[in-house]
Amino acid sequence: MRDQVSELVKRGRELAPADRERLVEQLLESLNELAASELDAAWEAEIGKRLAEYDRGGVKAIEAEEVFAKVRLLAQ
Repeated sequence: MRDQVSELVKRGRELAPADRERLVEQLLESLNELAASELDAAWEAEIGKRLAEYDRGGVKAIEAEEVFAKVRLLAQ
């Protein structure tokens, strides 16, 4: 019995370029699904931590215009 991966590669190479691209994208997406869910969970935890710190008064909010003005200065 041939190696399953080798067989899939052979069959994949027979596809039209657009179909090969779609296949590769879907395979890569499947590899990133777990990483994406872990990243989402990490961001949720970070958001909760930051909101709790804000609610405790540990940090203050800064107006968006002030932030944008600082960025514009740094970009010069």
